[in-house]
Amino acid sequence: MKQLKDTLFYKFSLTKDISFTLFDIIEAVIIIILAYFILKVLYKGISKRLPKEDKDKFTSVYSYFKWLIYVIVVLGILNSIGVNLNALFAASAALLIGIGLALQTFFQDIISGVFILLDQSVHVGDLIEIEGKVGRVEEIKLRTTRAVTIDNKVLIIPNHLYLSNSLYNWTQNGTNTRENISVGVAYGSDVQLVKKILLQIANDHESIMKHPAPLVLFTNFGDSALEFKLIFTLNDSFIGSIPKSDLRFEIDRLFRENNISIPFPQRDIHIIQKPN
Repeated sequence: MKQLKDTLFYKFSLTKDISFTLFDIIEAVIIIILAYFILKVLYKGISKRLPKEDKDKFTSVYSYFKWLIYVIVVLGILNSIGVNLNALFAASAALLIGIGLALQTFFQDIISGVFILLDQSVHVGDLIEIEGKVGRVEEIKLRTTRAVTIDNKVLIIPNHLYLSNSLYNWTQNGTNTRENISVGVAYGSDVQLVKKILLQIANDHESIMKHPAPLVLFTNFGDSALEFKLIFTLNDSFIGSIPKSDLRFEIDRLFRENNISIPFPQRDIHIIQKPN
């Protein structure tokens, strides 16, 4: 028995600041195993009460929280067995600073991801625009958000961009969005006929919703044209460029049939000759 005790408590010294016994190692392993099972029980207990959408978000947060707990447990074990953590940190200060700088953006992404998951500003299926890029959200992780553009390209967005850029969520208030196209006609055109044609084109398109009804605004007396804006509602703005193209084709065709011209920018140039 005494021999077993001596073996368990025999002290191994790596340096003057780092020493441990076999009993310390066994104790550390037991604590890590207990931490593993406690975290597993907590995860199951919480996740089974959450709806599927929130469960996916909780799983992402839990995966990082779990490793943070493990780091804290290991540091606590090292401190309890007599490892001088202050000396250890001091010896590796330069390395830790370098790692911290390298991981700065990484942790910004994680913090931003936590904010997104908690405040629910973005959901899977939302149509978002950031830095001029538009995509439908397919997956939200703690570090990145994965979206697919209309031309089927995968858009990987680092989450820290949400903190430093304006994010437009086109579908935050629902899938229906108000869209518009602008057109100018020559001065002297019948503006009531222009309005009638624009409304007719919008009402005849199958992708444009009837309620709310399309609307035509006379927006300005421009330098070269009378300017109008056709406003309408779509239930899927992800493919909004297609109905907009259809509308422009029809506008050009019907304007030609009704002798309504779309002017190009023009300027009058007056040449003044100075007397000799």
